[in-house]
Amino acid sequence: MDTNELKQTLIKLHANLETTENLDPELKEILQVLDKDIQALLDKDDADDSISGELVDRSQAISAKFAAEHPQLEPILRELGQILQRMGI
Repeated sequence: MDTNELKQTLIKLHANLETTENLDPELKEILQVLDKDIQALLDKDDADDSISGELVDRSQAISAKFAAEHPQLEPILRELGQILQRMGI
């Protein structure tokens, strides 16, 4: 599994989060949990399919939330969800 694209997208997301003003603390926490879960999954050799599917669903739900509140972050989150799907995560 090529994780380079996923890691680069996470880096891009972190950089954009640092420059986003008025970021809702709840959304920030949700993103931190998602990031932690993706990192943990990347560290495992054998991914649990139920957790993998959940990450795709959560990233899509977060993307929809950000589309309304922080449209500049939504494309990165959408890209993240697409990468997870392509990787089978």
